[in-house]
Amino acid sequence: MNKNLIAGFVGLAILLGFPTANAQQEAAPKVNPTYRATATKINDLVHTKLDVKFDYAKRYLYGKAWITLRPHFYTTDTLTLDAKGMELKTVALVGAKGNTPLKFTYDQEKIYIQLNKKYSKDEKYTVYIDYVSKPNELKASGSAAITDEKGLYFINPDGTDKEKPIQIWTQGEAESSSAWFPTIDKPNQKTTSELSMTVLSKYVTLSNGKLVSQKVNTDGTRTDTWKMDLPHSPYLFMMAVGDFKITKDVWRGKEVSYYLEPKYAPYAKAIFGKTPKMLDYFSQITGVPYPWNKYAQIVARDYVSGAMENTTATLHGESIQATERELLDGSGESTIAHELFHQWFGDYVTTESWSNITVNESFATFGAIVWKGHDAGKDAEDRDRYESLNSYLGTTENGESPILVRFNYNNKMDVFDQVSYPKGAVILYALKNQLGDDAFYKSLNRYLTTNAFKNGEAQQLRLAFEEVTGKDLSQYFNQWYYAGGHPILDVKYDYKDGNATISVKQTQAADVQTFTLPLKVDIYVSGKKISKEIVINSREQSFSFPVSAKPDLIDLDVDKILVGELKDTKTLENYIFQYSNAPSYVNRIKAIEYAVSKSKEPEAQQLLTLALKDQDDAIRALAIKGFNLKDEKVKAAVGPILVSLAKQDKTSNVRAAALSKLASSGDKAYLPIAQAALKDRSYKVIGAAVQSINKLDPSSLSSVIAGLDADTKNHIPYDLALVYAALGDDSYNEFYLNIINKADINKLAQTVGGYYGYLLKNQNPKITQSGLQAIIANMDRTKLTQYWGKQFVKNFTDAEQAKLKEAETATGEAKDNLIKRAAYFKAAADELAKK
Repeated sequence: MNKNLIAGFVGLAILLGFPTANAQQEAAPKVNPTYRATATKINDLVHTKLDVKFDYAKRYLYGKAWITLRPHFYTTDTLTLDAKGMELKTVALVGAKGNTPLKFTYDQEKIYIQLNKKYSKDEKYTVYIDYVSKPNELKASGSAAITDEKGLYFINPDGTDKEKPIQIWTQGEAESSSAWFPTIDKPNQKTTSELSMTVLSKYVTLSNGKLVSQKVNTDGTRTDTWKMDLPHSPYLFMMAVGDFKITKDVWRGKEVSYYLEPKYAPYAKAIFGKTPKMLDYFSQITGVPYPWNKYAQIVARDYVSGAMENTTATLHGESIQATERELLDGSGESTIAHELFHQWFGDYVTTESWSNITVNESFATFGAIVWKGHDAGKDAEDRDRYESLNSYLGTTENGESPILVRFNYNNKMDVFDQVSYPKGAVILYALKNQLGDDAFYKSLNRYLTTNAFKNGEAQQLRLAFEEVTGKDLSQYFNQWYYAGGHPILDVKYDYKDGNATISVKQTQAADVQTFTLPLKVDIYVSGKKISKEIVINSREQSFSFPVSAKPDLIDLDVDKILVGELKDTKTLENYIFQYSNAPSYVNRIKAIEYAVSKSKEPEAQQLLTLALKDQDDAIRALAIKGFNLKDEKVKAAVGPILVSLAKQDKTSNVRAAALSKLASSGDKAYLPIAQAALKDRSYKVIGAAVQSINKLDPSSLSSVIAGLDADTKNHIPYDLALVYAALGDDSYNEFYLNIINKADINKLAQTVGGYYGYLLKNQNPKITQSGLQAIIANMDRTKLTQYWGKQFVKNFTDAEQAKLKEAETATGEAKDNLIKRAAYFKAAADELAKK
């Protein structure tokens, strides 16, 4: 699973002015004292055969299941199956002479079945169940990673929304497959499978494994049968039905296919075309050729979890579906790589419990990082790794965070977080650095081959590394896998009496462990580089090295593998030297971050100007932020360069940043640059141009927006939301409501902050009241209330106070309206506070 919804939440945080340090997750919940043991195996799934058809009007699935099992070890005469919210018509034992009804009880969660006799571990038996699945009648909670838990989803089943296709798809993780078929819904179960779907003949189907037959029926339907001959866990079962166009590719004789809505089918190769190369790369580094008989990727509407690594058939949310023009502003390549690496780590070897989800998600996130390096070079890999680390650090305070392997979570969905994903990935990367690539990947091969088609956990991973390397890695795993938090290093550098000294304090919270950290150090002195290795293992210590002169730079953590924070005392002079002489991606961007903070100093300006030519667009865009174009000298020196970047930079990210910076000058001489950018192919650049024109010539904005086609407007909701918010006119309310009430969570996240600003600016009490209710209702719809509710309560309360203060000096109708609007903000805050 890939949690790309989090990006939307971060955008929402920025729009609302939330503190970005907590933009991705609230403070970690208190540890639950309940130990979450791996599910006990009484019976083992062996084979699951399903025959299903659908009732679109009722949102029902009519199913028949033949479930073959055997006792795991001990003799048993009972069977418990997970089956959520179903209507059970028949529960019977399959025999040679027919089915024999079995006694059972059912509590809407589990079926407790009394078997006809006691079975030993060498005896198989098959249970037949005739049932009805009613997913829309389930009460599902959801989380940041998965916003719903119905298992089976009917999308626009009545066809009432003319802008949305009719689709059916499933989402099994964590334990939602049992909402559409009876099973033992635990990750430590594995079963082969056969699924027959009866659908309208016009629709395409997809499921796990191979399509072995298609039978045309006499009633306008068709029955497709998909067969999976290798065992996989129930949560990885999937099916999808809809109007999809299939684009076929191939890898080593195996089918690779892409299922998209017909509108996007021409761009299938542009979106997914690197998949065969990824299959090559992941097969090579793991030493395990892609183990399944096909690989398909399908894109669904209203999908609830970003993307999901169902065995042989990954399901993507619609955000990955893009035209070639949309791809100019970014692709879903990282998500594609993440889900594909899961076919090894998660599907081939599956976590034995949700406590050990790191062996699934940390590896998938790691896989996307190393793929980026293989495909685009080390700089790109280091950037992905740096951004992953920061996405984790942004959820923490004082070095505190949950344990990676968590046996005491409150809810199984809690483990799908920034610890299991990016933190776990950079922990793996640090281990790779310490052991060396050859040993690291040979260890992964040992783990995969030892546990093939079975389950794994972090201890088995440790043992695989120890078998290959001969090293005891208990300390590493105890520190990073079985204890929480991360180090915060307060570092000071000194030179005295021919010695360079590094003084280190670990300043994370007192109740966070003291870390052992082997790190490399490079000392740059008189044109030479002295390389050393140190081990930090106490709360406070110093390291001294004899040198011939005062160092130009001490580069601590040369390989940038520290899973934590480093706060040091480098000077601007050090950073200038670092940028050019120790130019790893992290060293360069850190230097530019510092230069931006010291941008008034001439030397910083020179460094920022140099960085405008950096090979990485994120660094170029960051450097642009460091210039104050209201300073005429700065504008004269840098303005022409920024004009060139706005027109010609190869990435839309930098062109947009340059446009915004030019507009910040307030100089109308740059207006033609922004006007010309309205013809750029990039939607991001057009959005920046609209905001720039609003700053430089707001009187022309209405005609500019009127000149944009509907497609462009649909692609720049963030920019329009901000522009309309500044204007506050009643006529713009419909724009916001159309998105707030109908759009997916990503577009909502881009827009709702602007809508809040609009409601502050607009003076119509009716719009205030209805708008606030729309925000609350759609926060509930998209599960945002539980993550952003507290901040909205604060914002609404602040708005109430602001309007009451304005009312103190107002008169007449204006005063009355302000008091009414204050009351509406208070009511909204009170309503949210109760949720």
